[in-house]
Amino acid sequence: MRTALETPALPALLAARAAAEPGKVAMIVQGTGELTFEEWERRSNEVAGALLSMGIGRGERIGLIFPAARWIDYAIAFMGVLKAGAVAVPLADRAPAADVARIAAHCSISMTIGELADLPRASAEPPGLPNEPDAVAQILYTSGTTGTAKGVAATHANLAFGAVLNPRRPGMRMFAHSRHLVHAFPIGTNAGQMMLVNALNAHPAVVTLPRFTPDRFARLIADHRAGTVFLVPAMAAELLGRREEHDLSSVLLLGSAAAPLPTAVATRLAGMFPNATIANYYTSTEAAPAQTIMIVDPERPGSVGRAAAGGAVRIASPEGEAVATGETGEVWMRSPAVPRSYYNDSDAASDVFRGGWIRMGDLGYIDEDGYLYLVDRESDVIKSGAFKVSTLKVEEALHAHPAVAEAAAYGLPHPVLGMAVAAAVVPRAPGPDRSSEGAPEDGDVSLAALRAFLAERLAQHEIPSRIVTVDALPRNAGGKVDKRALRARP
Repeated sequence: MRTALETPALPALLAARAAAEPGKVAMIVQGTGELTFEEWERRSNEVAGALLSMGIGRGERIGLIFPAARWIDYAIAFMGVLKAGAVAVPLADRAPAADVARIAAHCSISMTIGELADLPRASAEPPGLPNEPDAVAQILYTSGTTGTAKGVAATHANLAFGAVLNPRRPGMRMFAHSRHLVHAFPIGTNAGQMMLVNALNAHPAVVTLPRFTPDRFARLIADHRAGTVFLVPAMAAELLGRREEHDLSSVLLLGSAAAPLPTAVATRLAGMFPNATIANYYTSTEAAPAQTIMIVDPERPGSVGRAAAGGAVRIASPEGEAVATGETGEVWMRSPAVPRSYYNDSDAASDVFRGGWIRMGDLGYIDEDGYLYLVDRESDVIKSGAFKVSTLKVEEALHAHPAVAEAAAYGLPHPVLGMAVAAAVVPRAPGPDRSSEGAPEDGDVSLAALRAFLAERLAQHEIPSRIVTVDALPRNAGGKVDKRALRARP
């Protein structure tokens, strides 16, 4: 494990890149503009100078609230906050005012930046404040899908894990097969923040767009001849239903994050991206940079891979004891970097962060070759009568139906069983990738048709007793399905 003292702080990474490659483009936002390393360095120095002139002190928390169309302004503000020795707190631009107020109170935000023009003018000279690698750089609030959102504090050493100051060293050449890396992650998510670090540290320019639609995203990939693409499973499902044809043959790596990639979706993606290696990344806001990586393999359907980047994964009982190979238990990951923690929440932190290990909140098992398989979120398991039903297993079966684009399984109260299995499905719209072979012409996703289909893949107690068709699944800012909203449907 690299120690904090061996890992550079983020401002040092930017300064080194700006000195070595000042005119190289770091970031492109479709329809908005681009940002070179020299401009990023200079303008973030101005932000730092402005904050220092306003009396912002080391360690103060600064809220950052920018829409996706202004990724460039956000990147400048983020680095300026760090250069001033303060802590960046990314906020979702469409979050309810009450949520923003609660976060601001929880971490004692000193001020919020939403417009760079509102800051006083300041010198572009470097502020000269060295950042300690073990100092907190960012507090990122979780999506709160299973409860109250928590602030996850990450140090410079955690965010910059694996980075090197010399941009010409081999370690600097992440994604060296690409001139452009395309993604559409929101700013205030862990995946979005990792794309910001990639813009600092990786070889390709990082490209995004103000608002994701499948056709715009496919066009962006084709226009930039992107070699690397990152998305979430929900975006992948929408891409499969795109209405325009685009040349996607330039993509050599297609990465999916935030949730397990259903096997059926991965198979269809392979047809859309003929030259791409498709990889599924499993981590969490709490665990990063710990992760497992799975190169999609038909021989291991459903696996999210093995531990990568010097981390580790284990399965434990609720009491924390190791379980046998192949036995289901709680998933824990060990970070290869200085681990994160919850800010201002010691009780919750002690339950999740233990001795360098992070409780993931998932149930799973590891096979004899070290591959991790997720069974379900602990909070999502449906206890129906004498059975425990995995929502991931139900969703995997639903995604295999040729007329289903997306699916989510969840539990509903039942007077006898306690909970009954329910599901919401989004029908697939005809798209360029969809052949008529094996796909019902009428897109039949009726209860009777789906129950007959599922009867060949699931046990009787796993088949949803209620299936609803929706235009789109409700999702939080990070792209995860909001099952509380599904349960609240009439």
